[in-house]
Amino acid sequence: MSRSLHVGLVGVVLGMITAPLDGMMLGPALPVIVGDLGGLQYFSWVVTAYLVAMAAATPIWGKLGDLYGRKRAYLSAIVLFLLGSGLSGAAQDMTQLIGFRAVQGLGGGGLMVGALALIAELVPPRQSGRLMGLFGTMMPIAFIAGPLLGGLFADHLSWRWAFYVNIPIGVVAVLLIAATVPAALRRIKPRIDVPGVTLLTAALVALSLLASWAGSRYAWLSAPIVTLAVVSLAALAAFVAVERRAAEPVVPLRLYGDRNFALAQILRLLAGAGMMVSAVFLPQYMQLVKGASSTASGMLILPAMLGMVVVLIGSGQLISRTGRYRAYPILGGALLAGGMFALLALGPGTGLALASALTFFGGAGVGLLMQSTTIVTINSAPPRDLGAASGSVTLWHTMGASLGAAGLGALYTNQLRDTLSSRLGVSAAGRILADGELTASAVHRLPAAAQDAVHAAVSSGVHAIAFAGAALGAVAFVLAWLVRETPLRERPASTPVLEETHV
Repeated sequence: MSRSLHVGLVGVVLGMITAPLDGMMLGPALPVIVGDLGGLQYFSWVVTAYLVAMAAATPIWGKLGDLYGRKRAYLSAIVLFLLGSGLSGAAQDMTQLIGFRAVQGLGGGGLMVGALALIAELVPPRQSGRLMGLFGTMMPIAFIAGPLLGGLFADHLSWRWAFYVNIPIGVVAVLLIAATVPAALRRIKPRIDVPGVTLLTAALVALSLLASWAGSRYAWLSAPIVTLAVVSLAALAAFVAVERRAAEPVVPLRLYGDRNFALAQILRLLAGAGMMVSAVFLPQYMQLVKGASSTASGMLILPAMLGMVVVLIGSGQLISRTGRYRAYPILGGALLAGGMFALLALGPGTGLALASALTFFGGAGVGLLMQSTTIVTINSAPPRDLGAASGSVTLWHTMGASLGAAGLGALYTNQLRDTLSSRLGVSAAGRILADGELTASAVHRLPAAAQDAVHAAVSSGVHAIAFAGAALGAVAFVLAWLVRETPLRERPASTPVLEETHV
């Protein structure tokens, strides 16, 4: 690769990491945001609006890249994300912030898919593993720097800078990409699949609301949840029917006729769900059982991030060198299952060092699944569908994370409530959980017996999701054996001129 292309790929990575950096900064800033803008009852929608918009937009950005050019689509996604960031930082009330976060999510849906599609267009799959290692290096930096910057801005400057800081990073990315990344020419008369986009958006919004509300705001069999389930299933069925007839489907169903491609998407969904164990629930254990601060709890799950980056870089190098990849999703499923079982060792008396170290194995399993499924997806798709294929793997990961967080969250909460009730009685447990969540400072103010009960309850909740995570890993392990070892392309999928037209 030329030096200028290396510089352009740095810009691609910078654009991609703005989304996880923003998400990690938002967590410690949210209490300050609620205190400033009010609207406590709606604060969860600051996150939900972003995820719903991102999930709905991801495959659309992939298709836009296939039709209009991947460089142009990626730059447009970055600009829209930056616009949403600036508007979110300037929000004057919670309603405005939620709406602007949706705008930000629409742009965010094109960041990962755009980055993957550009890399696939410029670099052959056999060499792309090295670049995936660069992604793996930058992601932990975002995960570590995000909470620190978010807390710093909220405490010493303004929570608004948790959004404004995206702008200089994004501008640098846009300038580097615009100046150095070549644009593939296209002679396609594009057709946007409006019915497909509409149905897919309806299905994803319904599924995301289902994942967000089921078991928390509404009972699983309540009328709103049943209605959302029916809407999502009906929209998905209609979507499949429409896509079979569409001239330019937003999600080409022909891609799923390839066995490796279909398996890679399922494995990616399982990896996305498994990742939520470390990202969402283990910090709860670190804070509520071990008394760590929010920032410290993030640092204590660093081994999970380290495991992820080590295998992303290592497996990427090995795949690039050997051209063989089938063993990696198999090993990833095994590590994910084993890493989740290892979390059963967590309890009130577990030392912090051991608790932190145990997170390594699950992170390594997720990293192996992410690396291998990305390469399998890119290698299985024809050049003209690379954007849609990249959008598919990102979509399945996002939905896995969303559904995993909801399902595992319900399991964790129910186990927590049941254990507290059995230890302290229903009335006392209800008083402790009256606000819907616990904090380390609130637990510290409880009597000694109640503290012990909370520690046992949280540990029991972690054990429940560990069993569920192990089941996800076991399913991934079994499915990974069905992946076929097909040769990786030796040439990039760049298509300077596409002669066909669509009328």
